[in-house]
Amino acid sequence: MREIAKGAEPPSLLVHRQTPQCDYENYSDKDSLRKALVTDQRGICCYCMGRIHAEFDAMKVEHWHCQDHYPGEQLDYANLLGACLGGQGQPPTLQHCDTKKANLSLKWNPSDSIHHIETRIRYDPDGTVTSDDPEFDAQLNKVLNLNLPFFKQNRKMVLDSVLEWWKMEKAKQQDRIPKTRVETKQKQFKEKIPLDPFSQVAVWWLQQKLEKRSK
Repeated sequence: MREIAKGAEPPSLLVHRQTPQCDYENYSDKDSLRKALVTDQRGICCYCMGRIHAEFDAMKVEHWHCQDHYPGEQLDYANLLGACLGGQGQPPTLQHCDTKKANLSLKWNPSDSIHHIETRIRYDPDGTVTSDDPEFDAQLNKVLNLNLPFFKQNRKMVLDSVLEWWKMEKAKQQDRIPKTRVETKQKQFKEKIPLDPFSQVAVWWLQQKLEKRSK
């Protein structure tokens, strides 16, 4: 998971919110909403970080606070996220992200900067995503199901790739990689548009290296 910087909401959503008896279901311009969410998230799912596209059959609009329990937030752009299809139609054990979450709650919101989502997440060498927060760690597995073998494999591939880069750089630099080189590599992952799926794993790993340098 990575922090999502929310941009401007679609004008049609603002207009709809000011309409009597408005709700999410009768909002007709969901195409614009999907495009805005995908732009904000630079082409990746808010939870698993897989690729999403702004078509109705290629992504879902996720309500971080679900519509059933928080009807007053169903048209709040800050509460809306772009999610992948999440194994829709698959057995519950293979579902993930918004499809698995349904009406359940999450402790931290990736689009709320106050929640500092990137400090809540870490990645093990085998690609497992975990959190030092026990409640959130349980939610990563039970609510979002983010440690399916497919996800672990993809995250491990990113980790292995950045580790291979690190080893090559150490050999070039005779065991000491300049901080600026690490920052440049991290920037390449962070600023690409669209983002590569699961690239946040490399951003996180490089950040650990940078933080060790500052101690």
